[in-house]
Parts: sequence; structure tokens; C-alpha cells
Amino acid sequence: MISLIFVVIVSYLIGSIPFGIIVSKRFRGYDIRTKGSGNMGSTNAFRVLGWKLGLVVQVLDLAKGLGAVLLATYFFNGLPFHNATPFEDITVFRLIAGCSAVLGHVFTVFAGFRGGKGISTAAGMMVGIAPVEVAVAVGIFLLVVFFSGYVSLGSIIAALTLPTTMFVRHNALGIQITGYSTLIFFVLGLSIFLVYNHRANIKRLLAKREHRFEGLRLFRKASPKAN
Repeated sequence: MISLIFVVIVSYLIGSIPFGIIVSKRFRGYDIRTKGSGNMGSTNAFRVLGWKLGLVVQVLDLAKGLGAVLLATYFFNGLPFHNATPFEDITVFRLIAGCSAVLGHVFTVFAGFRGGKGISTAAGMMVGIAPVEVAVAVGIFLLVVFFSGYVSLGSIIAALTLPTTMFVRHNALGIQITGYSTLIFFVLGLSIFLVYNHRANIKRLLAKREHRFEGLRLFRKASPKAN
């Protein structure tokens, strides 16, 4: 039990590190939550801090999720309860650690429990658990952003892509995924949680008030030339 409690607490604390706030205060002199959407995640970091610092924040947030999974792997020596799932014990341990990091990012203890939306941290966690699904989701994310310029829309669709890709790979393509019957529900739950955290963005998208990153729109219709 001590191993599990230790990993959960440390993973939560790792996820709670408010890199968006740290970077914004260090390089811009203000709390990123006072600008843009008021969120400390990478999307608002790109909007407020520019693409270079935004990329730094995104990579650091990814590292939190992956770091929690690596921590669980390092400290794993058997779960303190009966494992009734089709997973190997270490996979369950990684999931618990990763989810703790995502919760830490969303409800960070270091910043009044006002954190980010969890997309990057969740992606980092999933890299260590379902890398193929993450690779597909990243590809879809980039396509959506390059076509639309909306990072939030790309994040929402990428979140929905995770369980969809896993379902298609296992059921349509016949690829055997260890522990699929449990993992698919976990990934679906994570996807719903991440989309729910973007509910304000969804409202702005529907109202056509969401901020668009024009510089990221690599594929756009050419403006008609004046005669």
C-alpha cells in the first residue's frame, strides 16, 4: 500500500507543477492566467507567450505525464490489492500514476487548484501506455490545426481520436491489444474528461468567438484576386 500511495502523491505533485505560470512569470513577468483564456495550459501559452515559449510549456506538460508513468515503472513491485483486470499489474500501476498527474495538472495544489485542461499531460501519460493511439491523435491534431488554426478544436478532436483509434485497431483491424476490454473504457473516460474541460472553448467555437492562430494555418483557401 505504501508504494501505491507514494506513487499517487508524487505523480499528483509532478502533475501539479505549474510550468505555464513559471514560464510566464520568468520570461514575461506576469501570471499567464491573467491573460488570454485565463488558463495555464499550452494552448493559452501559445496564444499569450508566442510559439517558442508555448512550445516549451507544452513539452514540459507532456513530460509531467510521461514522468509519472516512468516513476510508476521504476517503483513497481506489485500492487497492494487484487488485480481483477486483464492488465498486467504494472499497466494498472502506470494508469493510476498517469491519472494522478493529469488531476494534478487540472487541479494544481501550487496555484489554488486552478490548472490547465490536461491535454498535454494526458498525452504524455498515454505515450507510455498506448503510443500508437497517441501517434494517430497527434497526427489528427496537427491536421486540424493546420487546416483550421484552432488549437482547441485540434485538442478536442485528438482526445476523441484516442478511443476511436483503439476501437478500430482492435475490432476492425483485428490487432490484439493487451487488456483492451478494460483499457478502452479507461481511454474513453479520459477522452470525455478532456473534452469536458474544453466546454468553454466549445461554446466559443460554436459562437465563432474562439481565438484562431492564423500563423498555424498552413492549408487555407487562397483569397480571390481582385480584377
